[in-house]
Amino acid sequence: MQTNAVLMRGPREISVESVALDGPAVDDVVVRIDHSGISTGTEKLFWSGRMPNFPGMGYPLVPGYESAGEIVECGALSAMKPGTRVFVPGASCFGPVRGLFGGAAQTLVTGADRVVPIDSTLGPEGALLALAATARHAVAGLNTALPDLIVGHGVMGRLLARLTLAAGGRPPVVWEKEARRRAGDFPYPVLHPDQDEKRDYKAIYDVSGDGEGLNALITRLSKGGEIVLAGFYPEPLSFAFPPAFMKEARLRVAAEWTAQDMLATRLLVESGDLSLDGLVTHTRDAGDAPGAYLTAFEDADCLKMILNWKGSA
Repeated sequence: MQTNAVLMRGPREISVESVALDGPAVDDVVVRIDHSGISTGTEKLFWSGRMPNFPGMGYPLVPGYESAGEIVECGALSAMKPGTRVFVPGASCFGPVRGLFGGAAQTLVTGADRVVPIDSTLGPEGALLALAATARHAVAGLNTALPDLIVGHGVMGRLLARLTLAAGGRPPVVWEKEARRRAGDFPYPVLHPDQDEKRDYKAIYDVSGDGEGLNALITRLSKGGEIVLAGFYPEPLSFAFPPAFMKEARLRVAAEWTAQDMLATRLLVESGDLSLDGLVTHTRDAGDAPGAYLTAFEDADCLKMILNWKGSA
């Protein structure tokens, strides 16, 4: 079996090539992918060569963990049905080529227990479920406070803001340095950090990926406030102790989504309580992956780039 896939052979070396595809086991499904998303966090770090040591790292690799498509074949023990539209959080099915995270391909083979059935009416937005579930993971759980300040107005920042409102929270303040990402009509204020003088935020959620801003965020906390690191930070993080001591600051790291987060997020989307509208700003044919990755990583107007695998040769 063969499939077309995005292949990273090294930093800034991206192509679409035919790669070997492992045959399905009895508990696997074969999924024809319609859309896959490009992550401006982890994938950008692989593309730029700045990704810190991570389990499974190495080139060549098939990137991507945001894919949506249709099941075309089911193993005898898979408990799934052909024709079901599903979200796929990547796969490792490319023989000697690393699948990290292995979602940017025209066909995927993966365990049936890893795919998530989704509404058949979802188009490219179906690939956003991983980001939405990751945002939900950051705010869910015991002893967590909804954000009153979100740093970064990309897709993750917008999802966090929408989830806060869906949970009945007060509209959070959002910081964004890029003017083009502040423009628009939002049900919450979007400010440049220099426009905001508030220094008693209880819960600051940082999705910027910029660890150099940590000291500045600590000074904006109320006493006993919390900073949630919900981005991905390639460099070691550090902060000055005296301001953190004075604030009795707390730091929490939010990791990737769990199965419970995915289920809850899917229900929020299907009920209409969480909208994914307006987050996909760019769509390219998968055959133009090199140009699509460049746009996704270097064009501030691009919130989310989706690769369209339908009909891709």
